[in-house]
Parts: sequence; structure tokens; C-alpha cells
Amino acid sequence: MSQPFDMGLLRSTAHSPSWAMLNRLAPDSGASRSGPPGRGEPQERLDFCIPCNPYFPTPEMFARLRESLESTLTYYPSDTDTITAELCGVLGLNPQTVAMGNGSTELITWIDHLLVKESLAVPIPTFGRWTDQPMETGKRVDMFPLREDQDFALDLQEYVKFIRRRGSRVAVVCNPNNPDGGYLRRQQILWLLDELVDLDLVVIDESFIDFVDAERSASVASEAAIRPDVIVLKSLGKNFGLHGIRFGYMVANPALAGTVRKALPKWNLNSFAETVVFMLRDYAVPYRNSLTLVSRDRANMSLALAGLPGVVVFLSQGNFLLVKLPDGVDGAMLRDRLLAEHGVFIRECGNKLGSSSQFLRLVVRPYEDVQRLMTALQATLYQAPPVYDYEEPQRPVRALTG
Repeated sequence: MSQPFDMGLLRSTAHSPSWAMLNRLAPDSGASRSGPPGRGEPQERLDFCIPCNPYFPTPEMFARLRESLESTLTYYPSDTDTITAELCGVLGLNPQTVAMGNGSTELITWIDHLLVKESLAVPIPTFGRWTDQPMETGKRVDMFPLREDQDFALDLQEYVKFIRRRGSRVAVVCNPNNPDGGYLRRQQILWLLDELVDLDLVVIDESFIDFVDAERSASVASEAAIRPDVIVLKSLGKNFGLHGIRFGYMVANPALAGTVRKALPKWNLNSFAETVVFMLRDYAVPYRNSLTLVSRDRANMSLALAGLPGVVVFLSQGNFLLVKLPDGVDGAMLRDRLLAEHGVFIRECGNKLGSSSQFLRLVVRPYEDVQRLMTALQATLYQAPPVYDYEEPQRPVRALTG
């Protein structure tokens, strides 16, 4: 018999509960491996909430991590400069322009403490730490609402006008944006940087930039390295599917990067982060292939969701999709039922500033997982029998050959 799950946990914080917490409080979901929910043995819970890369790391990488587990846990990691130098060698960056953090959130915290003096402008909805962190330290946060009738696209000219009216001294853009996956092309971001050259700081959060397939060279990190007051933020956990390791980095000119780097603890990166960074040279091709597969899955999952009556799917360049539910459907109640009855965990956006409970952020996952999500949605939204199916997409040749 399945253990009951306290759904109040899902409403208790501004962030979704961790995967570990879900498994501690509800070891099984009550769904079954075959047949309808509630029969047979418990089915493994399926995560459409945490934006991981389902194709990376590879099984071989995980095997190597398991083999080195004892020494990884036993010994101190190298200092952050050593790990940063290796990462920069892999990525072709100058170590003087890079600061590595214990997740991008640590870097956001230090950017706020060191470089945001009075006010920060940010479009909403977006990643919550860009609003919550400066408000926690008493800064004025100027929120620029993204409009649903414009598909949550950021109008850069209107954003600049808003910043001028408000007198904001720091500006942030997440590109692609979270939760909608909206993307601004590289030339658009460069235009914005030129327009806001008089500000104290402009931050371009590129945590999901590797999933972009709209253009070949999407990042503006090379520009950040030579501009006076620009930071580009990267999240390795999101790209590599390793949220638990907590590692990310920022790129800026040497003086700006050095200011943040000096404030960071000497050993702010753990041994798992070091182990993965020193494995990356061997797995560049599998990583590129993983991005190709995510792009394929994003297109197919978007088409599948758009076929549900009353559901709206927004265009995305991230590894997630923003979905609007049919009128009258409460996203929080849907989330609770999908978890309790089908073992499917989703992100409902009612606690995101600028959003509501009618919106879901769904992580892009492979074909078999999407089948299960679609079956659960069809049964829950429309009381239809769980018979949904769609044709399995072909794997891209490029992904197989590298």
C-alpha cells in the first residue's frame, strides 16, 4: 500500500521540494508499472519539474563517478583556481575573466552583495532569485511584466524605456528565460548592452543557453570579457544534468571577475565538481549530441502537448516548455493529482511573480516519458481513458555519429 503524501509540502515554499525530500516523504507514488494507478507494484516517480538534461552525463560517466566515489568523498578538492583553470581550458576562456561558484545561485548572491548598490530591473516572470535575492538585502527591484498576449516575449526597446523611467542602476535578462524559454538573438542582446552602457551593471543569465538551436553562436560571454560592466552567468548543473553538484560560473572583464572571485571562499567547489570538470574533455561529443537530442524532444513534446484541447504551448529555446492550461483548470490541483495518482511531478507556476496557477513549466524529456505524461494529463484533464500514444520520433543521424 502506498504511503500518503502531504501535498502541503508543495505549497510551503517559493521553490519546488527537492527530489530527495519527495522520496523521503513519499517513497512510492501509488501508480503502477503496468495498468491503471493504484494496481500492481509502485511505479517509479517521473520528474517533469527539475530542468535536467536526460542524456548527459552518459552511463559511462556515471560509472566513472561511482568508481571514484570513495576517494572523491574522502579527500579535499583542489582549490577553486585549479578547477577554474581546467574548465577554462576546456571552454577556451581566460581564467582571469571567470569566477566559479557553488551553483549560479551563489554567484547571484555575491553579485547582489558586491555590485548591486540600490536598484535592479528584471523582467517577470523569470528565475526567482533575481527578484528575491536583492529584495532580501533591501534593494529596490523594478519588475517589468512580460505580457501573455505577446507570448511573454521581452520587448527590448520597452524594457530600456522602463529602466530609464525607473532609474534602475542594474539590469538583468535571462536568455533563454525561465519559465517560458523565450530567446533573444545574440545581436539583440548586444544592442541592449550598447544601450545600457551607462548602468552600473548588466547581467545576462545564460543558464540555459546551450539548449538554443535558433543560431549557432548564441552566447555573449566573449563580449562580457571585454566590456566594462557586463556579467554573463552560466549554470553547469542545468546543462550537464547535475543539479546536485552545484557548480556554475560567470564571465566578466578581469577586474569585475576578480572582485567576485576574491569574495568567494577558498574551497567553495566540492570534489564532485572537480571530478566532473576534469572529465569534460573526454565527453565533448556526447555532450553536443545530448543537446541535439533535447532539441528533437522539445519539438516533439511541444507538438504533443499542443494537441490537447484547450492547452497552449509557448515557443521555447530552453529544455522546458511553458504551458497554459484550459480555462477553469487550477494548476496546483492538477499538479497534486498527477503526483498522487500517476507519479508524475510537474512545476506549477502560481508562486512565480508575473505568472499564475494556470501555467505549468514542463521539462523536456524523452519519448517514453512524454507518453506517460500525456496519458496522465488526458486522464486528469478530460477524464479520458489512458490510451494516449504518438509515433516515436527518429533519432537524428548527427546525434548518432557525432
